[in-house]
Amino acid sequence: MPSTRRTARQADLLERLVALVTAEGFSDLTLDDLAVRLRCSKTTLYQLARSKQGLVVEAVKHYFRGATEAVEKRVAQTVEPSDRVRVYLTAVAEQLRPLSRRFLDDVADFPPAREVYEANTRMAAERVRQLIAEGVSGGAFRDVHTAFVGEVAAATMRQIQQGELKARTGLSDAEAYEQLASLIVHAVSAASS
Repeated sequence: MPSTRRTARQADLLERLVALVTAEGFSDLTLDDLAVRLRCSKTTLYQLARSKQGLVVEAVKHYFRGATEAVEKRVAQTVEPSDRVRVYLTAVAEQLRPLSRRFLDDVADFPPAREVYEANTRMAAERVRQLIAEGVSGGAFRDVHTAFVGEVAAATMRQIQQGELKARTGLSDAEAYEQLASLIVHAVSAASS
């Protein structure tokens, strides 16, 4: 199995692979196509993963790992609980915005890549629950049932990830996350009746 420690050249190749597949998708690309497009040999690609499918999974993991780091960096720079929830979900939206529809469709159609996206969505939903719970315990949010609000957020996030909201509303994944941020912040910040 290829090592998770990568040389600078391999790291650069992985970044270029991510840029290619997130822009254009991957289902129609062969390993030969990837080698030509990335200007490397198939042997070099095999140092990242043993197959095209493995390369796709590595690229998807790498993209979401970087996206998670960027989102958390933005949250760490934010103090107010309502701002943290909004910043978190808005930053998620920003990370999804550059992903092509073709890429998202290919991810949905390829179970190993879809599982990476689903796992990332589950982690994001848990993070939203944590941020809401922090806001409630700190008195910044009204006393809501954080597990319920978290489950509503998680269900919506799953529908975004599975393309259901896009089909029903026409919203892109990024736009849906922005709407979710607004909805949650307003719901937990509203004065109790």
